[in-house]
Amino acid sequence: MSAQALILDFGGVISRTLFETHALTEQALELPTGCLTWQGPFNPSNDSLWQSMQADEISERDYWMQRTQEVGQLVGQQWTSMQQFVIAARGADPMQVIRPEFIDTLQRTQAAGVRLAILSNELDLFYGAEFRTKLPFLSEFEAIVDATYTQILKPDPRAYHQVLEQLDLKPEQCIFVDDQLRNINGALECGLKTVHFNVHNPADSYAAALQHFNL
Repeated sequence: MSAQALILDFGGVISRTLFETHALTEQALELPTGCLTWQGPFNPSNDSLWQSMQADEISERDYWMQRTQEVGQLVGQQWTSMQQFVIAARGADPMQVIRPEFIDTLQRTQAAGVRLAILSNELDLFYGAEFRTKLPFLSEFEAIVDATYTQILKPDPRAYHQVLEQLDLKPEQCIFVDDQLRNINGALECGLKTVHFNVHNPADSYAAALQHFNL
């Protein structure tokens, strides 16, 4: 059965990770250059908290909550939500952290009539609803399923079924792209075709997704 829809995670896939934008964060928050040293998947051996998250000892939300509190302390704030961190770091011009490879993919899939959806665990939880208004391309997505509101986190099978229901498509008609292996495994168990997004090489990951549509 031919692929008809591309379902994307948001953070890490559509937007660059906070690991990749430390310099922008330091500039926005007026922090000393190089003071943010945690690198997650870009240097896991020097990020024990990331290792704990990958081992499922803590959740992804737990990871970012601790980083939020740490950065908040650096700027003299007691931040209690990831949203406070992200808005402070990225709120002025969020388009600057959107991957150019995504914009290219968006244009190519639109031209080919590929249907588009987002399946995120924390789009508005991390970025805030106001963030969406600064990303005009979101209007091109037929479905946006956000666990901020559904409270059903990937890799729970119900999360994938929710987006499939909104698209009214079968799993094998959809290509799901995510940078977290646990979420890819969850999608595979639900019958979706997948691309495990490599944050080290976004271009190749998007190319792999486009191949499913002969693009």
